[in-house]
Amino acid sequence: MPKSSKDIEQIPAPEPEPEKPKFPRLLTLAQVREILNVGMPAVYALVSSGELRALQLSGGRRMWRVSEDDLEAYLERCYQETQERIAAGTIKAEALDGED
Repeated sequence: MPKSSKDIEQIPAPEPEPEKPKFPRLLTLAQVREILNVGMPAVYALVSSGELRALQLSGGRRMWRVSEDDLEAYLERCYQETQERIAAGTIKAEALDGED
C-alpha cells in the first residue's frame, strides 16, 4: 500500500474528445405539417411566403427541409404576434371558441 500521495502513480487525465460540429435536425414538410396540425397547402404557403424558413436540397424538387430551430423561431414569432394582438384588443373572445 502506498504511504503517501507521492507513491501513487500519476495517471494522466483523459484527453477531451474533439467537439463534433452541431448540425440542426432537419424536418420534412410532412413532419412540419404534423407538428403544426395543418394541411400541406398551409405548410407550402408558409414556406413560399418566407414566413417559415426552409431549404431545398439539391437533387430533387421535393426535397424541402425545415430545421427544428427555424420551426421553433416561427412558433415563437406566432406566440409573440398573438400576445400583441390580444393586448391590442384585435382578437375577440369569440375567435378563441372554435377550432379551425
